[in-house]
Amino acid sequence: MSTETLTVPAASPRRLSAEQRPRGEASTPAARVRLIVAHVCIYLAALIFVAPLVYAFFSALKPNNEMFSMPPTLIGSEVRWSNFADVFAYGPFLTYIGNSFLVAIAGTLVVLIVSTTAGYAFGRLRWKGRDAVFVLFLATLMVPAEVLVIPMFQVMQWFSWVDTYQALILPFAFGAFGTFLMRQFFRGIPYELEEAARVDGAGPIRAFLQIILPLSKSAVAVLAVFTFLSFWNSYLWPLIVTVDYTAHGTLPVGLASFAGLTGTRWDLQMAAAIISMVPTTVLVIVLQKHLVKGIAMAGLGGR
Repeated sequence: MSTETLTVPAASPRRLSAEQRPRGEASTPAARVRLIVAHVCIYLAALIFVAPLVYAFFSALKPNNEMFSMPPTLIGSEVRWSNFADVFAYGPFLTYIGNSFLVAIAGTLVVLIVSTTAGYAFGRLRWKGRDAVFVLFLATLMVPAEVLVIPMFQVMQWFSWVDTYQALILPFAFGAFGTFLMRQFFRGIPYELEEAARVDGAGPIRAFLQIILPLSKSAVAVLAVFTFLSFWNSYLWPLIVTVDYTAHGTLPVGLASFAGLTGTRWDLQMAAAIISMVPTTVLVIVLQKHLVKGIAMAGLGGR
């Protein structure tokens, strides 16, 4: 009894529709060209931003007399890793780092507390004159910080806070930017969540702490990073309000100390600048996910 082998014809390849193709797959040659051009532009932009940092890092390893050699070179005649150690022997650089951390962390905490509570009051609570007060509060953003330096210094003198940590932290801890950012984010949260909590007996403070804040982690992370960077990089105000730089000086003021009457140690100043960028770089990398989400969602409120 013979057995016949059944042959099943191979299915002809079926072209996938645009909806069935994997996301990111170019459908036409023109789309692939646009994709390649977009990637090239992104890589070029990244190179433009990264190139100065790379040059600064290698410049920190050069001898001081080769910083401005012509023609310029990326790597000096010798690689001096000792420049990074000499930074701490040149002056009280550890004190500058500690002061910057203290001022930046304390200032960030104060800004987060003030901005979240004020943003909740302006965005979620209903009270007479709320919008008018918010417009006046927001108008302070149009005043440059340099204009406020002399009045704030006089206020610091009245309080006897000149050359203190309070003077470095408090004057810029009550800005309108953080309040505006948090208000916009809070207004995008459904009101039904808060109303359901109030039906269960929660008051405004409990609803704020247990419902609004947990839903706003990304916006709080964005505000924390921006505020930390602002305090960390502040130069003009610490330079004016600080008298004893060796005791209360911050990193930006400390970087300027490498330029003296007898000359400037460019190699040490560049090494100190690289060291000062490490904490902020780590902070941005750690909170990168929250930053992207918070920036994308912060402007979606406004109901």
